[in-house]
Amino acid sequence: MTNQASGIGNFERHLTWWVLACIITGIALGKLAPDFFQALGALKWAEVNLPVAALIWLMIIPMLLKVDFGAMREVLGHAKGITVTLVINWLVKPFSMALLAWLFIRHLFADWLPAEQIDSYIAGLILLAAAPCTAMVFVWSNLCQGEPKFTLSQVAINDAIMLVAFAPLVALLLGLSSIIIPWQTLLVSVSLFIVVPLILSQLLRRWLLAKGPHRFAATLQTIQPFSMAALLLTLVLLFAFQGGQILSQPLVIALLAVPILIQVYFNALLAYWLNKQFKVAHCVAGPSALIGASNFFELAVATAIALFGFDSGAALATVVGVLIEVPVMLSIVAIVNRSKHWYESV
Repeated sequence: MTNQASGIGNFERHLTWWVLACIITGIALGKLAPDFFQALGALKWAEVNLPVAALIWLMIIPMLLKVDFGAMREVLGHAKGITVTLVINWLVKPFSMALLAWLFIRHLFADWLPAEQIDSYIAGLILLAAAPCTAMVFVWSNLCQGEPKFTLSQVAINDAIMLVAFAPLVALLLGLSSIIIPWQTLLVSVSLFIVVPLILSQLLRRWLLAKGPHRFAATLQTIQPFSMAALLLTLVLLFAFQGGQILSQPLVIALLAVPILIQVYFNALLAYWLNKQFKVAHCVAGPSALIGASNFFELAVATAIALFGFDSGAALATVVGVLIEVPVMLSIVAIVNRSKHWYESV
C-alpha cells in the first residue's frame, strides 16, 4: 500500500471473516475471564484506556507512514477531484450520517434497540463518519486504476484537515444530537490518536527514506502484520466487554449496519457522479468516490472507547463499520470499474 500498491492481500481481502473470528473469540474470553477484562478496562488516563491506546498506536502509525505530505503540491493538477472529495468528506458525509442515525436509530429502529444505548449508538455512527480513511484507500485506488498522485495528495490534505477539524466537527454533531461529551477527553483522544501518531510517523518516514527507498519499503512490509494484529486484538478486547449485550440483542449489529451501508453508497455514488459532471478523468473519479465513502475506523473505535467506554453502544457501532468495510468497498471498486464506459461517455 505504498505509492505503487500492488493490490489487496489475502489478509485484507478476508478482513470481514477475521473480524467475525474476533467477535466469537472476544465473547468467549469475556465469559471465561470477566475479571481480567474488567481490570484491563480500568487502566485509564483521562478516560483513555491505556492498553487500547498502545494497540491503536501499533495500528495507526504503520498506516500513517504511507502518507506523503510532499504530495500536496499535486493539488493544483487535480483541483476539481480534490474539491469534490473534500466536500463529500467534510460537508456531506458527517452530516448525512448524523441525519441517518437520527432517522434510523432514534426513530425507525428505536423499538428494537435498548433505549439506554440509543444516544451511544448515534454517537458511534457520527464518530465513524467524522474522519475519512487514510490507509486502505491506497488499496482501493490501486484496484480501480486510480491516479496515485491524486490519492496521495488527497490523503495528505485530509490528514492535515483532521488535525484541526475532527474534534470541533464531532463536538458539533454530537451537540446537535443532544449528546454531551467531555471536551477534555475528546481533546486528549485527538492528541493521542491523531496529532502524536502523525508527528511520529512523519519523523520515522523521513528517517527511513534517508536510509533509502528499499529500506523504507522493507520496513513497511515488516511492520504491516503488527498493525493488523493490533486491530484484531483491539476487537477481541472490545467484544470481550460487549459479549453480553451482543448475545442478548442479536439484531443490533444488523440494525446498525443499515445507516452505515446507506451512507457509504450514497457518498460514493454522489462523489462519482459529481466528478463526471465536472469532467474529471476516471482515474481520479474512482479514488475520489472511494475516499469519499470510506471511514477512518481505527480512529473511530479508539475515540468511541475513550469517550464512552468499552461496553458502550458507541464502541459497538464503530466496530460494525469495521465488519462491513472491506466487502462494501470492494463492491464500490467493482461499480467504478464496470461503469467506466458509462462514465467516459458524453
